[in-house]
This record gives sequence, C-alpha cells and structure tokens, in this order.
Amino acid sequence: MLKIGQKLYEERVKKNLTLEEVSKATKIRASFLSAIEKGDYKKLPSPAYAQGFVKNYAEFLGLSANKALALFRREFDEEKALRVLPEGLAGKEDFPVEGIKIRKIPIIIILIFLVLLGYIVFQYRYTFINPPLDVNSPTENATINSEIVEISGKTDPNSTLTINNNPISVESNGVFKKEIDLFPGKSTIKIKAVNRFGKETVIERHVEIKPGS
Repeated sequence: MLKIGQKLYEERVKKNLTLEEVSKATKIRASFLSAIEKGDYKKLPSPAYAQGFVKNYAEFLGLSANKALALFRREFDEEKALRVLPEGLAGKEDFPVEGIKIRKIPIIIILIFLVLLGYIVFQYRYTFINPPLDVNSPTENATINSEIVEISGKTDPNSTLTINNNPISVESNGVFKKEIDLFPGKSTIKIKAVNRFGKETVIERHVEIKPGS
C-alpha cells in the first residue's frame, strides 16, 4: 500500500528540495516533516496537526491535497497512535482478579511484566543495534558491462537510505532499487542505512565498469 509519507518524500527528492527548504517555505518544523515522511505520526503534536501538516506539505509540492489526505486517513489509525499498550493488555477483563487465588497473583504480575518488557524491547530494538541492510546487486568486485548500474536490496523501512550520499526511497516492505551512472573504470558504491536513533549500517561495493566489453 502506497504511503503518503513515501509519496511526499519521493516528490521532495524529485524537486531537489531539502527538509530545511520545505520547512522555511511551509513554516512546518523539519522534524515534523521528517516524521510525516517516515509515517512516525506519534512525533506530531496531535492528529489534527498531522492532517494540517500533510495537507500543507502536499500543496507545497504541487500534489492534490484531497488525494494526500485520503491516503493519510487510510494509513493513520488514531486509536493505534494513541494506544501505549498492545490491545491484548489494554482490556480491563484480560486478567480478572475475582476468583483467582492470592498465590497466583505474583505469577500473573510476572507474566505481565515479561510481556511489557518484550514489547518495549521489540519497539526499541534498533536503539541498541544497527539497522539491517542487505545489498543484492551489485556483488562485490563485480565487472559491469554498462555505465548504468542497478543497486537493489532490503533494509528497515523506517531507515533513511543513501547511495553515495544521495537519498533513496524505500518501499513499505524495506525493498529498495535504484539505477546510477558511473564512469568507466573502478568505482566504489557506498550504501548507508540510518535509523531514527542514529544507528547506521554501511556496505560498500567495489565494481569495475567496462562498457561494451
């Protein structure tokens, strides 16, 4: 499913605009614009602000505000954005106290704690580890018979990806694909993924370009 944040990001890159330039023109903080592009709406002040920001951002880029808001509403679930605990833990009747023997209460408390701990670790796992990054093409030390080289692979869909310091869009499933132009001879391709916690993974591919060979 196409996400509005991805659409806005691609249109911004297409127009060679930085977040700071868009922020100056729209009066929307660059951090808020970045959160919209990544679909990280919980970093915005409120759902109402989120809709207003998306509308203004889309209009600035020359996109249809109505279509942008339709994509946003389909993607954005206000209840999920406001919910802190998983649904299984939010209900009041998940762990009924009545009828449970006192000696079983510590076990239930431990189980709740373990579930919460597991949920927190899962949500913030990339605070401690670098984002995943797999590069399928090109292979290391490949000889390529064209000046146009396709780079493809997979990473965390919430990461920011660059190839030779140029931003590249990532699909919602983490897959990316980009063609770049290289001069004949030996070249180094640097692929870098950076998550929202600043953790990064870098992969370099050394290739030799021999067009027409």
